[in-house]
Amino acid sequence: MPTDYYEALGVDRSASTEDIKKAYRKKARRLHPDVNQSDDAEEQFKVLGRAYEVLSDPQKRQSYDTTGDPNGRPAGFGGAGGGFGGFGDIFETFFGGGSAGPASRTRRGQDSLIRVRIDLRDAVFGVTKEVEVETAETCSVCNGSCMRPGTSPTTCPDCHGAGQTQRPMRSILGTVIQTQTCARCSGFGDIIEDPCQECDGQGRARERKTLKVKVPAGVDKGNRIHLAGEGEAGIAGGPAGDLFIEIDIRSHSVFTRRGNDLHATVNVPMTAAALGTHVTLETFDGDESLEVRPGTQSGEVLTLRGKGVTHLRGMGRGDLKVHLKVETPSKLSEKQKELLRMLAEERGEKQGQSSTEHKGMFAKLREAWESV
Repeated sequence: MPTDYYEALGVDRSASTEDIKKAYRKKARRLHPDVNQSDDAEEQFKVLGRAYEVLSDPQKRQSYDTTGDPNGRPAGFGGAGGGFGGFGDIFETFFGGGSAGPASRTRRGQDSLIRVRIDLRDAVFGVTKEVEVETAETCSVCNGSCMRPGTSPTTCPDCHGAGQTQRPMRSILGTVIQTQTCARCSGFGDIIEDPCQECDGQGRARERKTLKVKVPAGVDKGNRIHLAGEGEAGIAGGPAGDLFIEIDIRSHSVFTRRGNDLHATVNVPMTAAALGTHVTLETFDGDESLEVRPGTQSGEVLTLRGKGVTHLRGMGRGDLKVHLKVETPSKLSEKQKELLRMLAEERGEKQGQSSTEHKGMFAKLREAWESV
């Protein structure tokens, strides 16, 4: 095993502290006596620990680079006389440990979800709506710093800015260092002694804001619109979350939606269905004249191409399907009844007698009128 500490760790002399720590962890896993059963494994592991203890400490590393003396305060393999730095990292390597430094106060804000109700017409063509949202916004007084303007945080006296505290303890490996989150500063490394009064030291406050939301044509109930960065502001100036707009659609008095098609029902008087007529339907595109052919039966469907809902992907529009419902009068005057009896007699129909023919009543009426 080389006695040069840089060679022992396998790093250059210009290596950063983080590079040294990574190299140590990698070799420690491979050379630990519980893993490596070679005769000199324990000795290699001791040298590795001493190398890491010296090079991971800025003052010891400077002294080593200057004098080349490896005997400043070497880390022993346990025992009261040895240092604890190397084996604290051994404990972290094999049993886990704390974070590598003070924690950040900043936290990403939460995502938000609100529901917006629109008319069916808006779903057909799209619309821009103003939406009022109550959410957390970056504090306008401290600008997310959490502190009263003009003040600064103080370094935690317990962990000296590290965010962690350490204490030696005995284990099966000898004396190791137990690392814990600093209780006084909660791991942040500093303390805010004069928090902002406006936001109670959170760096954000509840506010109401108005957003203009573009609802695309073709949206359906349950669809969501994603607005990145429009959710709650993060703690201590952290990035904002996202806002999701869930669409709800009001029922329409005339039209119902099935996929991208619209459906409507038009009532046609019995006589108009028999004789034929034109009816006017008010659609989202304006008035449309519908031809009801003589002899039209109840349940027939007229299709208006391209008068439905816009496809969400922008590939044209669906259709408008008009369902015709022939109305049979339920209340007749004596004169009307007599006229219908005369019509039935003229057509050779007898009351109470069913027909096995497939032609409907109004088809027969059409034939009767055409023969006149």
